[in-house]
Amino acid sequence: MGRLPRWLTVIAVVAAAFAVLPLLGLASRANWAQLPSQLASPSSLTALGLSLRTAAAATALCVIFGVPLGFALASLKGVSRAVLRAILLAPLVLPPVVSGLGLLYAFGRKGLLGGTLDAAGIPVAFTTAAVVLAQAFVAMPFMVVSVEAALAARDGRLEAIAATLGAGRSRILRVITLPGIGVAAAMGAVLAFARSLGEFGATLTFAGSLEGVTRTAPLQIYLARESDPQAAVALGLVLVALAILIVAAAARPGRRVIP
Repeated sequence: MGRLPRWLTVIAVVAAAFAVLPLLGLASRANWAQLPSQLASPSSLTALGLSLRTAAAATALCVIFGVPLGFALASLKGVSRAVLRAILLAPLVLPPVVSGLGLLYAFGRKGLLGGTLDAAGIPVAFTTAAVVLAQAFVAMPFMVVSVEAALAARDGRLEAIAATLGAGRSRILRVITLPGIGVAAAMGAVLAFARSLGEFGATLTFAGSLEGVTRTAPLQIYLARESDPQAAVALGLVLVALAILIVAAAARPGRRVIP
């Protein structure tokens, strides 16, 4: 690509500054000398550990359910595909509190399914499981859209050849299709993990904020911003660093998505 027009370069620089300045503002407020001790506080370690564990569990759910959803979406045509795609990707644009309310009315004690689960001795709302569900709900679209896009980019030639040689559908899926979209699925999983790690609104609404149970790192930052701003900044910088590393790993230049 050739040199950009000067006016476009100026706009790009302003846009880059808009993205970078908040991160610099956060870094400028950090007490770097006390950063290790602030991160080593029991509340920060507990919240960060809970975030990492629940984000990993939510990512596993996204892989288990998101990959089949991506296949189902790619197999549909016309209006049915458009409608299902809009529904599955809605969590990307829903206000977080609306997502939390939806989860509460579905899995809470008086929810569509929550009442049955609660009667069976399996409470969900305001537990660690609620954190995992909230994170999975908002992160699932990343896995679905990654798988769908990877399947759309394949021509199906290898699958067709395998079918003519007598391979069954499950074998074709396991041996050809899944390895063929492996990189895209991995990218979707990485992005789902990053989104789960940063989830706040749906978690607060559906799971609450109980230390060691539902208080993830974003919730800890929100609570600490008034009582201990330096601790909030320190934990925020950790999440920023993790987010940058995760996104950089998922979007390396030159990475091939489809073999």
